[in-house]
Amino acid sequence: MGRGRQKAKQTKVARRLKYYTPETDYRALERELSGSADSTNEDDPYAEYASRYEFDELENTEHAEEP
Repeated sequence: MGRGRQKAKQTKVARRLKYYTPETDYRALERELSGSADSTNEDDPYAEYASRYEFDELENTEHAEEP
C-alpha cells in the first residue's frame, strides 16, 4: 500500500524529463563552436606555471634514469 502513489510520482517526473525540450540559444552555440577571436578564455591561465616547472620535471626524469 502506498507504492502506487510513489510510482505514479516517479512516472510523472520521468515523463517530464523525457519530453522536456528547453529553448536553445543557437547564437550562443554558434559563438562557442566557432571559436571566435572575442572569447575571453584564449589565454591559458596555467601556461606561466607550466613553463616555470617544465625544467624541474626534466631534471627529475634525468636523475631517475641514472644508475
